[in-house]
Amino acid sequence: MGVVARFEVHLIVLDPTVGAEIQKTRPCVVVSPDEMNRHLRTVIIAPLTSKGRNYPSRVDCRFQNKTGQVVLDQVRTVDRERLVKKLGTLSPRVQQRICETLQEMFAF
Repeated sequence: MGVVARFEVHLIVLDPTVGAEIQKTRPCVVVSPDEMNRHLRTVIIAPLTSKGRNYPSRVDCRFQNKTGQVVLDQVRTVDRERLVKKLGTLSPRVQQRICETLQEMFAF
């Protein structure tokens, strides 16, 4: 996998998983900053889901004409070898909401 950018959506192999972790190969958004993405073999991702839950850690989105959510309560770091292919990029509005929600989640 070549250059990976923040807020790109990639098809990513999440298995094997344990317990309540989101499973299977699914679309995920890259949330790690581009500076990290340029230098590390790993990326920080958040899965996308079509199952809506009213949790403060979920960001509503529309991607490839499908309504869903970015699951920020399931953020994880994966090796780039898990990335299957790039699917696109999230809208600037959703990108902004992701950043705001992450700031709220990790506020000190």
